[in-house]
Amino acid sequence: MIRNRMIVGAIAVASLGLAGCSDSSSTADSDSATATSLADFGTMADLEAAAIAEGELNVIALPRDWANYGAVLDAFAAKYPDISINEASPDGSSAEEIKAAQDLEGQSTAPDVFDLGLTVALANIDQFAPYKVQGWDDIDDSLKDPNGAYTGDYGGYMAIGYDPDAVPAVTSLDDLLKADYKGAVAINGDPTQAGAAFAAVGLATVQNGGKLDDFQSGIDFFSELNASGNFLKVDVTPALIASGEVPVDFDWDYLQAANKKAMEGQRNWEIVILPGTGYASYYNQAINVDAPHPAAARLWQEFLYSDEAQNLWLEGGARPVRAEAMDEAGTLNQELWDALPAIPETTVVPSSDQSTAAGELLGTKWASAVN
Repeated sequence: MIRNRMIVGAIAVASLGLAGCSDSSSTADSDSATATSLADFGTMADLEAAAIAEGELNVIALPRDWANYGAVLDAFAAKYPDISINEASPDGSSAEEIKAAQDLEGQSTAPDVFDLGLTVALANIDQFAPYKVQGWDDIDDSLKDPNGAYTGDYGGYMAIGYDPDAVPAVTSLDDLLKADYKGAVAINGDPTQAGAAFAAVGLATVQNGGKLDDFQSGIDFFSELNASGNFLKVDVTPALIASGEVPVDFDWDYLQAANKKAMEGQRNWEIVILPGTGYASYYNQAINVDAPHPAAARLWQEFLYSDEAQNLWLEGGARPVRAEAMDEAGTLNQELWDALPAIPETTVVPSSDQSTAAGELLGTKWASAVN
C-alpha cells in the first residue's frame, strides 16, 4: 500500500498519410479539435494515426530538469518518432504560456498544450479545450475540472533547500528572518505568475498561522523578510544555486531533489519540509483550444497519464496523480514511491476557490509588500 500518499480534497477543504484532398484534411483536423475523449477518435490506434499525420507537437515552458520532464519528452519521442516535438521557452512561467498562446493564435507555432499552476489554470478556462484522458476516473475530483478543461498530473510539497556551508540549518520559517540569512532567501519566480512562487507564499501562510482562505499572513511574512534585507529578488535557476548565489530557496521538493543530485560532489544542498502543516499542490495539464496540432495534443495528454509517464514523474521525485490507482493495479514503482521524503502529518491542498481568492489577493498586495 502507499504509505505516504499525498492528501487531497477533504483536507484542503487533483491511414498514416495525408488525406487525398484539402477538404478531408480540414475535416479531420476539426474532428480532432473537438474530441473530448479517446472515444471520439475510436481507438488509441486511431488517435495515434491522426497525431502522426499532423507530425508535430508544440510544447512550452517544460524545463528538462523539472520533475523529470526531459525523460518524459524523450520517452514520447521514442514511442512516436514520426512526431517532432518543438520545445519553446523552457523557463517560461504559467502566465507566459497563456500569453504565448494568445499572441500566436492561429499560427502553426502556437503551443498545443500547457503545464500550469492551478491559479493560472483557473483564470484561463476559456483558453482550454476540454479533454478527459483514459485514466480520468483514477483522478480525485478535487484535482480536475469537472468538464476536463484542466487536470492535475504530478505534484509535491513545498520545501526549503539551503546550502549548509553558507547558512545555518533551517528548522522553521522564523529562522529565515534572522541576520544569518541576509540577502539569502529566494523563491522560484513571481507568485502572481508562477505556481512554485505562489506555493511559497501558501506555505508561509500556513506556517505563519494563516489559513488557505486568506494568504495575507504569507504575504506579511515575505514583507517582513524583505524589510529585514533577507529576501533575495532573483529569478532562481539551478545555475544560480550551483554557483552559490542563492543560498536558500523555496521550491517543490522534487526540484530541490534534482538540484541536490545535480550538485553532488560540487556543492552541499540540504532539503527540509517544515514540520507542522505541509503545503502540497499539483501542476495541471491542458490543451490549447486553438492547438495547431489537436490530435498530437490529445495523444500527449494520453501519454502523460499513462503508467509509463506517471512512473517517470515518480523517478523525478514528484508524486503522480494516479499513484493510488496504480498502486492497487500493481503498476506503481513502489521502490521509488517508498524513497520519497517523509511528509508532515497535516497537509493542505488549496481548492479551486481558495486558489482563485489567493491569486486575486496577490495581484493587489504582492508588489507593494516586497517593493
